[in-house]
Amino acid sequence: MAAMFMCCLGCCGDGASGHIPLKEMPTVQLDTHHMGTDVVIVKSGRRICGTGACLANAPLHQNKSYFEFKIQSTGVWEVGVGTEKANLNQVPLGRDIHSLVLRHDGSVYHNNEEKNRLPANSLPQEGDVVGLTYDHVELNLYLNGKNMQCPASGIRGTVFPVVYVDDSAILDCQFSEFYHTPPQGFEKILFEQQIF
Repeated sequence: MAAMFMCCLGCCGDGASGHIPLKEMPTVQLDTHHMGTDVVIVKSGRRICGTGACLANAPLHQNKSYFEFKIQSTGVWEVGVGTEKANLNQVPLGRDIHSLVLRHDGSVYHNNEEKNRLPANSLPQEGDVVGLTYDHVELNLYLNGKNMQCPASGIRGTVFPVVYVDDSAILDCQFSEFYHTPPQGFEKILFEQQIF
């Protein structure tokens, strides 16, 4: 019994030995290693401006992910999901199998095919928040918290949130602390270590 007590004190008695410090989980943000050549990322990886696209730094591994984009300044923009093979300098996204995006004109594109379209009276404007849910099959769109009933599917493989800006568009990305409550069952993007 005394040996067990001494072992316990020896392992954790002074706090210096035997303890592994907890690592702080990384923050989901725009990834400056996966962005177009003329993209500018500011506000701690949450705001995109310039010209081109950028992926987030965390893939959508969990079953049901939710994230948002707030339109700070209108112009040409696209939001959605893309693989690491997406051409982040290509205008527009959605031309190939590597991205599935909502475009500023309300169309939803994947593999150069219009998959769906927002209702004509629901085009996002400056100050609006576009929410996206993704469940590994279907992308759904929300405008200021309201479901737009505009599902789209078709993209395969590991995907990341993707955003494209041009023509003076500025978008802010919300990967947590959302403007609107995520739909039931959906949550912020988790890094793979947080899932298990």
